Amino acid sequence: MKLGASDRRAAAMAGVAPLPPRQKWRAILLATLVFAPAYWALLVGAVSIASDDADAPVATPFVAFGLAIIPFVFIVLAFVSQHPRAPAAVAKAMALSLVVGIPMTALAADAVTGLVAGMAAGGMAALRADLDHDQRTRAVAVVAVVVFVYVTLRVAPGLALLIAPVLPFTCLGVADHLTERRAVHPETTG
Repeated sequence: MKLGASDRRAAAMAGVAPLPPRQKWRAILLATLVFAPAYWALLVGAVSIASDDADAPVATPFVAFGLAIIPFVFIVLAFVSQHPRAPAAVAKAMALSLVVGIPMTALAADAVTGLVAGMAAGGMAALRADLDHDQRTRAVAVVAVVVFVYVTLRVAPGLALLIAPVLPFTCLGVADHLTERRAVHPETTG
């Protein structure tokens, strides 16, 4: 007998109590704190690469530092959220961040939108999802944040650059919260 995706997920999560909201937000906060220096280093590296100024810093150390930190962001997110298959989730998160982030960077023609998209997509895999969480809701939240960052970069670039590192994992936490609320209070969702 073949198991469907939801049956396999239910079997893997059997015996695992739902993650308390405090633990989920702790994971999101810690991962965001680890991501922030990587984000700023990658941003400095991208600006250095694009600069024609002779006094521009060498981009290589900044880009190397930023890229070296990214796996630790997903490690923190997976292990602190107590993902049942944390090592596999980290590997999947890394792959998703590249598969989504690189094309989005090319499509948006800016590094920030691609970085936010890649980290949010990777976060979907790394952040533990309980049985009542919906991946579609998470995906909608990721798309909404990516569109928000893209538009905000064009309208208020300073604001977008400042808040961008906070958005990738926060949108996942909010999506999970809304899914949990819908499960508890189905009559409030119209």
